[in-house]
Amino acid sequence: MKLSKNSENLMGQQMFQILDAANKLKSKGKKIYHFEIGDPKYNTPKKVVDTCIKSLRSGVTHYSGSGGLIEFKKAAIKRFKFSRKFEPDLDQILVTQGANVQIFYSLYCIADPGDEIIIGDPSFVSYLSIIKMLNLKPVFYNLNESNDFQVNTRELKKKISKRTKAIIINSPNNPTGSLLSKENITDIFNIAKKNNIFLISDEVYGRLVYEKSRFFSPSVLDKCKSTTIVIHSLSKSYAMTGWRIGAVTGPSKLIKKMQLVLETTTSCVSPFIQIAAIKALNSSQIEIKNIVEDLRYKRDFIYSQISRIHNIDCLKPKGAFYIFVNIKKITKDDVKFSKKLLNKRGVATCPGSFFGKNGQGYLRFSFATSSNTIKLGIAELKKFILNKEYL
Repeated sequence: MKLSKNSENLMGQQMFQILDAANKLKSKGKKIYHFEIGDPKYNTPKKVVDTCIKSLRSGVTHYSGSGGLIEFKKAAIKRFKFSRKFEPDLDQILVTQGANVQIFYSLYCIADPGDEIIIGDPSFVSYLSIIKMLNLKPVFYNLNESNDFQVNTRELKKKISKRTKAIIINSPNNPTGSLLSKENITDIFNIAKKNNIFLISDEVYGRLVYEKSRFFSPSVLDKCKSTTIVIHSLSKSYAMTGWRIGAVTGPSKLIKKMQLVLETTTSCVSPFIQIAAIKALNSSQIEIKNIVEDLRYKRDFIYSQISRIHNIDCLKPKGAFYIFVNIKKITKDDVKFSKKLLNKRGVATCPGSFFGKNGQGYLRFSFATSSNTIKLGIAELKKFILNKEYL
């Protein structure tokens, strides 16, 4: 039987394919050092797990409203007020299964086939996957190491056409670990507003910032009433990747339509997971503070280890938990380099090319792992390079 043309546009997330390859090697007895996947190696706070178990045993196992529990929305509003200094309305928030579907729902509701979506190069792989899945056209703005991966707004303006429907930004950034400045984000917001297009701000790493320069959200400029859509989940900051829980904030008219897409595809988000998320949002945030401090240490540690290796270099990440390593002095074939590094030394990384053309000649390492993995894994990387095993 022949499959649809739509199925031919599916890309998935290639880092999961690397994870599968690494696990196959592990099953054969090879020691593996995992840097390929953005999954924090922390446990979900016990109080959150206990709350979920209690709700299950209390019979909270039925449908909830498709828009999400009011208590969850109120908890999200409380966090917004603390971090972004304003309170969105209840009808501006939709509870979802993580952040990926928020991008999908947003683009599904604001763009038609053939419309253009402007994204960074490099950028998180799901952006391009979703754009292609919806038969939209990706238009890329360049993110360059020489500019600390800031957005060149003069270039950005030239990318806008009559068919442009949205610009996507991601700060702190996956894969580069960069943090866009307040001035840079403000300029991007003004460009979007002037051209009457949406600005989708992916802020899933917003709590994971290591420098004195503060995280800034464009949502404070319009309170998500007209231009800004904030993508957010509890996956990274609360170590809840497997829970698949988050909330998107945007203009109420758009959120209403996105809720209909959610109803059509998944009906609702599991209420017991929402109750656990409410506990996470409303409780003491000490666990996040501890996670950020631990990640700051690991950021400094992996940066120092990589900086000592001849012929590769990188910028010190300001946020998220990725370090984007430049291997261009050795090779531009980062895919081949990454594959050989895994097979010969058991070091699993994600090739920069997976994130776009500008990622060619880079490797992304996730440092949300143990210090021992960083120490031993980077030591294997050093041996791999010194022995020229990539040839």
